[in-house]
Amino acid sequence: MKRGFLLVVSGPSGVGKGTVLHDLMNTQKNLVYSVSATTRNKREGEIDGISYFFIDKNDFEKMIENDEFLEYAHVHNNYYGTPKHFVEKKIEEGKIVILEIDVQGAMNIKRNTDNGVFVFLAPPSLKELKNRIVKRGTESVEDIKIRMNNAIGELKYIDEYDYLVVNDHLNSAINSVNEIINAEKHKVSRSNYNFKEESEI
Repeated sequence: MKRGFLLVVSGPSGVGKGTVLHDLMNTQKNLVYSVSATTRNKREGEIDGISYFFIDKNDFEKMIENDEFLEYAHVHNNYYGTPKHFVEKKIEEGKIVILEIDVQGAMNIKRNTDNGVFVFLAPPSLKELKNRIVKRGTESVEDIKIRMNNAIGELKYIDEYDYLVVNDHLNSAINSVNEIINAEKHKVSRSNYNFKEESEI
């Protein structure tokens, strides 16, 4: 059985990461979504244990002390983290584990693993990104300002990633990430192929 790998996907808030990854889960075999833990409040339509594990600050900090996260970060005045046990178990089972995380988390994982594939999903422009966030209707004017400032900072990390996908047209972005996954699955380093020369041909 081939060993799986981490598919780390980052990009500014509002760029469409959730939409792209949702489609991948319906079209790619062997993918599992690593649900992150967070201390932020639930948005309308989000479900605990599916969208995120919503926990309070004290419990999150206890998990940090117990080394229960593959990575964690403090973003937008809240904690976000990736529970370690689930990710490691699925990779050993040959699964491709999708981690949708911010730049801080991705850089932490990059320092701590050699089995990650890092994809940055970028907007076609900052103007278009702001339009998407406004249309979402879940953030205040101040929140939008914070997210746009964070986006500018996040875009500076593109060179740290293996792949860049611009989400200009949704179907094109989805196809690009599919191509990345298919190429990575066939890397020799992930193969368990064992060639044995036969004595007679």
